Amino acid sequence: MIKKTLFFGNPAYLSTKNEQLVVTYPDKEQETKTVAIEDIGVIVMENQQITITNGLLEKLTNNNVALINCDQYHLPIGLLMPLSGHTEQTERFRNQIEASQPLKKNLWQQTISAKISNQGALLKEKGIPMRKMELWAKEVTSGDSLNHEARAAVYYWDNLFKIDGFTRQQKGLPPNNLLNYGYAILRGITARAIVSSGMLPTLGIFHRNKYNAYCLADDIMEPYRPFVDLIVCHLMETEDTIEELTVEIKKQLLSIATIDVKIDGKTSPLMIAMSRTTNSLYECFEGSSRKILYPVYV
Repeated sequence: MIKKTLFFGNPAYLSTKNEQLVVTYPDKEQETKTVAIEDIGVIVMENQQITITNGLLEKLTNNNVALINCDQYHLPIGLLMPLSGHTEQTERFRNQIEASQPLKKNLWQQTISAKISNQGALLKEKGIPMRKMELWAKEVTSGDSLNHEARAAVYYWDNLFKIDGFTRQQKGLPPNNLLNYGYAILRGITARAIVSSGMLPTLGIFHRNKYNAYCLADDIMEPYRPFVDLIVCHLMETEDTIEELTVEIKKQLLSIATIDVKIDGKTSPLMIAMSRTTNSLYECFEGSSRKILYPVYV
């Protein structure tokens, strides 16, 4: 079932009753709304005047809802996830921790190859030559020791938006602001799927940073990034300005959870595809598979 992504940009009081999320507004003229908690996948709380009850937090956590809160600048800064996301969590943690270095290098090779392939496919859709991307995707070595990811990134960002001098930077010029927001939501979706599959989002297969609690999420989301880039391209083509993250722009970026992607020959919403990816990752850690499933941009 497709899980909903809820965005709260206005002051609200969030509580629960009868397994429902209850939304009450300060403006008494606004009608109280309810949503079944089992139908929710992601919640984004943007407004500084949102109040949420501990009872609701408990139910959201037990249902593995990714709860994202934003700072005063309306940018995602936090992610609440359950401590226990799977009945076999102890065994799954152990298999993840004991994964060999050659296996992790092989998984990173598959990840970067899939990422470059999807980036190339998006360039092709935009009528941009991408033969180099096809070659780089095929030439990725174990652990990406030749750093094809960086080589492909330079070509990709130089050509995708057709903006002279554009560079992908956290605090760079637009559309970096759109990319940052979209990637933050994608990261939450990825972390949710990892925990649901009984793994630690902290222990990456490539990323290693003692200050980063979501290294594995940052690894696994890589081939999914071009789907965010696709939405950003659409926004640049349809919006009068992208200098500011308007509510309408945010709504379109939040749609990343439900856009259709093709994975293992089947079409499914991205959030469901992500669960297939993380489940296949665990099978690799477990030893029952050597292939991690990623979506193919078509």
